[in-house]
Amino acid sequence: MMRIFSLMIMLCVTSLTQINMAQASQQNPTILILGDSLSAGYQMAIEQSWPSLLPKELKTKGINATVINGSISGDTSGNGLARLPALLSQHNPDWVVIELGANDGLRGFPPATISQNLTQIIKLSQGSGSQVALMQIMVPPNYGKRYTQAFSNLYPELAKQQNIPLLPFFLQDMIVKPELMKKDGLHPKAEAQPWIAQFMAAQLQPIL
Repeated sequence: MMRIFSLMIMLCVTSLTQINMAQASQQNPTILILGDSLSAGYQMAIEQSWPSLLPKELKTKGINATVINGSISGDTSGNGLARLPALLSQHNPDWVVIELGANDGLRGFPPATISQNLTQIIKLSQGSGSQVALMQIMVPPNYGKRYTQAFSNLYPELAKQQNIPLLPFFLQDMIVKPELMKKDGLHPKAEAQPWIAQFMAAQLQPIL
């Protein structure tokens, strides 16, 4: 009888420990940003980039997050996919935020190829125990209506198919503000990074 009672106590302690660990993970999540130059701090000090500013913004919302910036300028979805296993192994993130596809679009890669790469990124992340959020990406309209529409559509379709959150493209409202964009019209300035961090914190808070 005593042995059964002891086993019950051990099971209860184990369950409480698992619950406490899960709660701690939710309150102190590790977030991996898997992106390209839009998140890598293009032509600026890394501490100026929005992923570096994101923990402070999340803290104002009661979330003490560790943010790993796994973004590299010029990366395509294929590059991100190739680098992902090492990042997952090294950081064991609770969340992976995917900001990839812009360079694929600028190079005219087929939307089906981009979707396949993103799908593999999602499945690899989930297979490692991470939750995933996908950011909507858009390409300039000069690529033609047919391509830009197909490119834009692949993100909500993929998010629905994989049942993951779709985050709005943070450049959508900024790209019409020249004072916040570099001369290339594609990359946000350092002055825009605090705004992006605030925007991303607001988007991430409900799902973290």
